Order: sequence, then structure tokens, then C-alpha cells
Amino acid sequence: VVIYGSSDGVGKAPEPALVERVRRNTELPIRVLLRLRDDYTTTGGEVARLIGLIAAYLEAGADGMQLGFINRLDEVDTDVVEALTEDLEFPITFDCLDQLLFPEKGWDEVLSMTQVDHILTAGSPRGMETGLDGLLRTVRDRPGLAGFVLAGQGLTPEHVPWLARAGVSAFTVSAQVRPAGSFKSQVDALLVSTWRALVDDSVARAN
Repeated sequence: VVIYGSSDGVGKAPEPALVERVRRNTELPIRVLLRLRDDYTTTGGEVARLIGLIAAYLEAGADGMQLGFINRLDEVDTDVVEALTEDLEFPITFDCLDQLLFPEKGWDEVLSMTQVDHILTAGSPRGMETGLDGLLRTVRDRPGLAGFVLAGQGLTPEHVPWLARAGVSAFTVSAQVRPAGSFKSQVDALLVSTWRALVDDSVARAN
């Protein structure tokens, strides 16, 4: 479960109180989106606030964070990530690799971050429909990478078996489990269970 503080599909860091309420109502693993802007940039002044939010989220019961930052050169902002993780231990889903100028270099940088255990990717900034073939090639060419991939951003049911056969076992959906794909609608439990069954069946068949 990823918690973010927006209902229009543009996620930002939520209030810690929301994380606490969600934790009281579920035993599922919780990660919190760590972002203060509409894009993947940040400033030195915001880093201090982000560090404070991380501590508050962990205190509220979060298990980890979803984050990603890009510098002015459209590269991974490793300085920001290091500053955020210097004093606190928590697992990270890195979520802006597809937005980098040189994604291949980005893979190496992100995989070197010891707290990253998932990388959210569609293989293209335009989504899975465009990026699927490239993502499958990347997974094939980098042994062990499939275990880090969190496939998302425009995922459709047709993509899941292909990714599962490549070794990917982690998938994320959002609008797909809301009626009519609208962020104005609540998550539908039946849609969630349908996706879950598809993923479980595809991964089982692949293994």
C-alpha cells in the first residue's frame, strides 16, 4: 500500500496523521510517497522538511518510503537521497528512473543504493504501452534485475504475463482498481482481487 496526499492522481507527501489512520486499519505493508512538488526536484531547504516527515511517517507505522529525485542535469539526485537516508534505515521504492535523461546509467546508480529494494518502472516515461519491450530487454540483459522491478504506470492485464515470464513478480496499480479509472472514485475491492488473482496466476505459471 502506497499512501499519498492527493486525490487527483498527482501524489504528494501526506500528513502523518493519515499514515497513522491507515496503519490502524490494515496490517499490509505501508510505504509513503515522499514528495513536496509536482515534479521530481527539490531544494536544500525542503530536504530538512522531508527528513522530518520520514521520521514522522516511521513513527506513525510506515514500513518504508517511495521516493525519487532528479537534479538539474536530469540525473539521479544522489546527494538528496543520501541526505534523506543518512540517519534513518527504511526500505525504498525508487520511482523516477523512467524520467532520467540516461536511464541505463540511472539503473546502476539506483541499484547501488543499499536501501532500495524496488524500482518503479514502465520502461518509458510514456508508460507501459510504450515501454514494455524495452523493459523486457533491460530485465533480460541485467541478471537479477527482475527482483527489483515494480512494474507500473499504465499497466494493463495483457502486460502481466509477459513481465512475469521475464521474472518480474511485483506490480502496482492505481487507477486500474477504481471504477471508470477515475481518481474521484474509491478503490474497488473486487477490482483489487481480480488484479491480485491475475498476478498470482501469471507468476505461478512463469515459475
